[in-house]
Amino acid sequence: MADTRGTKLSPQVRNVLAVLVVGAGPTGLTLACELARRGVSCRVIEAAPGPQPGSRGKGIQPRTLEVFDDLGIVDRVIANGRIAMPIRSTAPDGRVTLGGAVPETLRDRPDIPYPASLITPEWRVEEALRLRLAEFGGAVEFGTALGSFQQSQEGVSAVVVNGGEAETVTARGLVGCDGGHSIVRAQAGIAFEGETREEVRMIVADVEVDGLDRDVWHAWQHEDGLFSLCPLPSTGVFQYQAVIAPGQDPELSLANMQAILERRTGRTDIRLHEPEWSSLWRANIRLVDRYRERHVFLAGDAAHIHSPAGGQGMNTGIQDAHNLGWKLAAVAKGASPALLDSYEAERRPVAVGVLALSNARLRQALEQKEVPTRRDASTIELDVGYRGSALARDDRDEAALLRAGDRAPDATKLTTVDGERRLFDLTRGGRFTLLSFGAAPAVEGCPSDLRTLHVVGQPAGPDDIADTEGHLASAYGPAGRTLVLIRPDGYVALISDAGDVAAVADYLAAIG
Repeated sequence: MADTRGTKLSPQVRNVLAVLVVGAGPTGLTLACELARRGVSCRVIEAAPGPQPGSRGKGIQPRTLEVFDDLGIVDRVIANGRIAMPIRSTAPDGRVTLGGAVPETLRDRPDIPYPASLITPEWRVEEALRLRLAEFGGAVEFGTALGSFQQSQEGVSAVVVNGGEAETVTARGLVGCDGGHSIVRAQAGIAFEGETREEVRMIVADVEVDGLDRDVWHAWQHEDGLFSLCPLPSTGVFQYQAVIAPGQDPELSLANMQAILERRTGRTDIRLHEPEWSSLWRANIRLVDRYRERHVFLAGDAAHIHSPAGGQGMNTGIQDAHNLGWKLAAVAKGASPALLDSYEAERRPVAVGVLALSNARLRQALEQKEVPTRRDASTIELDVGYRGSALARDDRDEAALLRAGDRAPDATKLTTVDGERRLFDLTRGGRFTLLSFGAAPAVEGCPSDLRTLHVVGQPAGPDDIADTEGHLASAYGPAGRTLVLIRPDGYVALISDAGDVAAVADYLAAIG
């Protein structure tokens, strides 16, 4: 619990918020954008005095790029990064291997707009999200810490502290996006189960480098442990990574970092400058026993932390926020509070899988002393889904390739009255979308923000689309009357090959 002694208590109590977001990293900012674009009142507080320095996480997976596409920031993020950066790995005998290419199975797929991960420093992601939040009318309150909170039947009463001034904030919900040392998690009494492996450490730093090209991610295998220098696009620095085994010097000085470089690369022509940012990472592998305590939720590193191997951490947190954001907004606007029960049910199993993957990648990095280079569906998160969720309904056979709960695939070459579009162009914006492959449906009690796209031979109206090249049919496998309801976060909510309009109406009514 934060120490608020010596602070001046203010009698001011603001109007009740829908959501108080604690933490302004990628997870908290994504959540704030999700709420703000729907007109839901929220505040984002961050204890740090300003944006965090350093590259930290640097890999943005394709599924996260789809989230950014939906939020309207993907072009900004890509402009400051590089997709499918090559990886050059040098063995002790001098043999060089290249990796990191887009897998052939993912190349030029009409259902996958982003087939490989993007390298960009985490602070660039936060920068793009803060700008988007500002465009929605929001802002981060830096230098503002959570002191304490109490829960009631109606919501949460929190004390937040800025510059020695304490203020009481009342909100219907509070979301802890405040990292591995989460104050929200601690005060909510939620267990953070796992282990800290003090013997597994890594120096991570942002440094200018002389004598090395910026065309690839450079890695060297060495008996002392993995070593790599990754150029960070849109900056003048590299991210330095060196595994530090027990007995090795963990000092973050320039002299020690240079010595490690020379020993593990066998080169003296590569010279480092004084680090702009540095950190000694320790393997902390933990997962909360639950994501919610009444009106309090956890997301991102506050709920799960693991090794950076595989580039999953920041991405999983962003997708936590994408899942939770539309549900909090829906409840704030009158949907059933039971909708929020699906957050943990859907996201915690994903975190379990991510921990298993990152642990396996960490073992590979430690044992083989090299950067893992494999890129496929398991690492780029396009296979994440929620089959079996309470929010997944269909009348399809279990053998069907696409089921409710799966990621809704993209499709290119769709003809509309406004020209050629891809499906993601038409579903962007965080609303429910109904794809109708048969007669135009009349959904009883249809919500005003439901977008309906009618698949026809020749488009005549603004909601008509023609599947000119058959990519939509290939992705969704429709029958003559198929209806597909797509959730605001880009997953399939319902599929009815029978064309059951009542099932769609019942689903939306249950959501509220």
